[in-house]
Amino acid sequence: MTLFSQTEESIKIPVQDDEYWWGGISSLGYQTPYDKDSNFSLNLYGDNKGNQAQPLLLSSKGRYIWSESPIEYGISHGILSVSTKSGQIHHGTAGGNLKSAYHFVSKNYFPSNGKIPDELLFTHPQYNTWIELMYDQNEEDILKYAQSIIDKGYPPGVMMIDDNWQEDYGTWEFSARRFKDPKGMIKKLHNMGFKVMMWVCPFVSSDSQTFRKLAADGLLLLDADRTQEILWANTRNKAAIIRWWNGASACLDLSNPKAKAWFKGQLDYLIHEYGVDGFKFDAGDAGFYTEGLISFNESLPNDHTQYFAELGLHYPLNEYRASWKMAGLPLAQRLRDKGHDWEDLERLIPDQMSQSVMGYAYTCPDMIGGGEYQSFLNTATIDEELIVRSAQVHALMPMMQFSVAPWRVLSEPHERICLDMANLHKKFGSHILKLAEEASITGNPIVQPMELAFPGNGYETIKDQFVLGDDIIVTPVVKKGARSRKVILPKGKWLDEKGNEHKGGKTIEISVPLERLPYFKMI
Repeated sequence: MTLFSQTEESIKIPVQDDEYWWGGISSLGYQTPYDKDSNFSLNLYGDNKGNQAQPLLLSSKGRYIWSESPIEYGISHGILSVSTKSGQIHHGTAGGNLKSAYHFVSKNYFPSNGKIPDELLFTHPQYNTWIELMYDQNEEDILKYAQSIIDKGYPPGVMMIDDNWQEDYGTWEFSARRFKDPKGMIKKLHNMGFKVMMWVCPFVSSDSQTFRKLAADGLLLLDADRTQEILWANTRNKAAIIRWWNGASACLDLSNPKAKAWFKGQLDYLIHEYGVDGFKFDAGDAGFYTEGLISFNESLPNDHTQYFAELGLHYPLNEYRASWKMAGLPLAQRLRDKGHDWEDLERLIPDQMSQSVMGYAYTCPDMIGGGEYQSFLNTATIDEELIVRSAQVHALMPMMQFSVAPWRVLSEPHERICLDMANLHKKFGSHILKLAEEASITGNPIVQPMELAFPGNGYETIKDQFVLGDDIIVTPVVKKGARSRKVILPKGKWLDEKGNEHKGGKTIEISVPLERLPYFKMI
């Protein structure tokens, strides 16, 4: 193995004729791998594209690039250029393929710590209340949703109660108008077999009592002017107001240990007072912190994303959509919301594989059928086949998450397939959990792209099949109307889910009716 490392602030590397590169942004995984003919430029400074961002690039030739700081990178005319405004760029060669390079960087730059997120995230399906309830999160309908899950035969798992259960942003108390007995509701959910997660974010609604107290205590990010001269103002601190998808709010300054302690205290209160089990940490995107904000400790925009993620380490039951670095640590990382369309379904596997190559082992491929709620407002526009195929993509991923209720929007035969996929995930749950535990020690991702699992076989551009562990190849259908597909099997003997044996080292064509999720186990 050739192994060396250099540190610089900018580098230019000629891309070899048969060399491919991965990394950077998980939500653009479908664009990878990049080759010498690619033409693009991306800048991670203050921009995580709504998902996980990692200052890492890996090559099929064993080359790697890493920086602790945000990098700007791109390929033009066959040259890979990488630079950073701060810090250094580490680069070198570790072995001669993607696998050897991955093992080197995961060990040296983001080692695992022996811990995993809550086991239930892996062993059972998850259920998020967003699509069914949207901004009308309320006790009665949450319990109805949970009861429907049980009545329809789905395995209970994690129940995520989404945005607008709270009194206000930053006021993390159940809305008294929508929740008459939140402690009793959570007890009922526990008795049904669910663990309960609550949606939270770092924003604070302005003009609220919580806002005034946090502003006076200096726990909010400040506007560039820092102070204000307004008659009868309760504080001279001029809190920054940030525009986000739910309006305009102040934001906790999590570079301040006191602000972190305050937020943690709010979350711990929900656990001790109501029996909440964990939290869905939403927002935290680096782009919210780019407008000249003043923080307690001088920080890059990306640092604020990391401060938010560090809170999740206190709670094994967690989920993040936006992340900066933090690979190898026990945080559940979900892909950003996908649209209810076939183009986004085709992106699901390569984006998930991008997460894996970037070092994120504990991953979830968004919500089944897509997480953009507007797509489900008119049931006439719902594509039943798309939801079924989406459930099949999820079934043998590290995690699977329902939100739209299949029994509400699907015909009975199609809903039955979704139920079968939920039970298939539960059947594989102990195996997936074992892989998660191994990942916490070795750093190996739970699911891998073909080139990472079987390097050097020309599998770099395969984007419609993946490897669970080291020896199960999963080959869902991601094209509308397709009832057959080609499957690439490495050398060896493979047993499909029906018990049929196949000789590897070649491409086979198989029949894939709507109810079938093909997968192949090495024997």
